[in-house]
Amino acid sequence: MMEWTDRHCRFFLRQLSHHTLLYTEMVTTGALLHGDPGRLLQFDPAEHPVALQLGGSQPGELAESARLGEVHGYDEINLNLGCPSNRVQSGRFGACLMAEPERVAACISSMRRAVDVPVSVKTRIGIDAQDTYEHLHGFVDRLAQAGCAIFIVHARKAILKGLSPRENRSIPPLRYEYVYRLKQDFPGLEVIINGGVSSLDDAETHLAHVDGIMLGREAYHNPYLLADADGRFFNASRPLPTRAGIVQQMLPYIERELQAGCELKHITRHMLGLFQGVPGARAWRRQLSNAGPRTGAGTEVLLAALEAVAEVNARDNSATAGGMQYHA
Repeated sequence: MMEWTDRHCRFFLRQLSHHTLLYTEMVTTGALLHGDPGRLLQFDPAEHPVALQLGGSQPGELAESARLGEVHGYDEINLNLGCPSNRVQSGRFGACLMAEPERVAACISSMRRAVDVPVSVKTRIGIDAQDTYEHLHGFVDRLAQAGCAIFIVHARKAILKGLSPRENRSIPPLRYEYVYRLKQDFPGLEVIINGGVSSLDDAETHLAHVDGIMLGREAYHNPYLLADADGRFFNASRPLPTRAGIVQQMLPYIERELQAGCELKHITRHMLGLFQGVPGARAWRRQLSNAGPRTGAGTEVLLAALEAVAEVNARDNSATAGGMQYHA
């Protein structure tokens, strides 16, 4: 989710769900320790609960980066052990670290000693030929001994040579049974499943076997599926938010960010999928894509986009679609 789940994206997603845990895009230890941590770790308080995802392989650097994350207010520190990209491999972090359980254990131990907030890992079920359940069991066991109690497991292995990151998200087969078995074998750990989950119905099916679900690209491209998450999984009594209402909630934030020098397109690019699958989706995307990048564009672009959606619905004699209500 690099360059996707930035602070603008997370603020937007928080309007759909108040209770789901949000994760940052992966931030490398080098960027934090040798760059501008204040800028890299900036987030709005409304984003809570929010976890900082780190990329790195040096125990001391990860400990200091975790400490910076805690100081800046993050609720959890996550170590990425799942990214298979060549660039990440060349930096000796991400999925390739599954081949070095002792190093990862040392990283976890250092991070746990540095912070009081939870430390989690996001991992694959294996890499290359190291793809048996027994290998995964041993890897998780070693990290649990080092103090990690939260495991987010993408139920595909990563093929480090020969597949692109995109192909690694679809070609290796999903083996949900590996993740289910982990929970059976480690009942005291929090096991969260990731990969191929495309609906809240899917999520509910998995929750019969594991403790939680991580949604990635599906939630980004079709964010409105999160709108029912609070009521369905957190017993929240909040009325189901409407798409138009979510846009209205975003306007004060957008105005504030524009005044601070942000360009509208950096926010609206995360909102393109808000009307995915309902009448007016194309008109919404077209308006944001065409007018959003223009110099000086402001919140009037979103209001015009809402009007365009309403016009489509009026032409279809359906002012209400998929739970949406349009307000003048």
